[in-house]
Amino acid sequence: MLKQIHNNINILHKALDGAWLKNKAINHNISNVNTPNYKRLDVNFQDKLKEAINKEESKLVKTHSKHLPVSKEIEDLKPSIEIDRSYSYRFDNNNVNIDTEAAELAKNTIMYNALIDQTIREFDKIKNVIIEGSK
Repeated sequence: MLKQIHNNINILHKALDGAWLKNKAINHNISNVNTPNYKRLDVNFQDKLKEAINKEESKLVKTHSKHLPVSKEIEDLKPSIEIDRSYSYRFDNNNVNIDTEAAELAKNTIMYNALIDQTIREFDKIKNVIIEGSK
């Protein structure tokens, strides 16, 4: 049980790193909304994490449907910032849309808080194992 909790915490840690970096990128975009020729930053970490989990899922036998596998590939994942060089509809060649960024920030905040809550639950499981083991 502790090994599975450890694996879940590793995945949550990677997801939190990605959400934190995405938050930084969004805030950077918002602060440069009026900077000419600025190209927005993005972090596409969730897709990479899902792909790594799905790739490893077929190789492992899970004892519970909610267990998440951890592979070397997941442990090696690092979130990174990418520059969105898509076309700009603005005359100053800035491609930041403040409404889109605000929506992304709200979505990312909800995701980050959900990941924190799940991490707390995982540590509560460890605490319960320790308490029950000491009886």
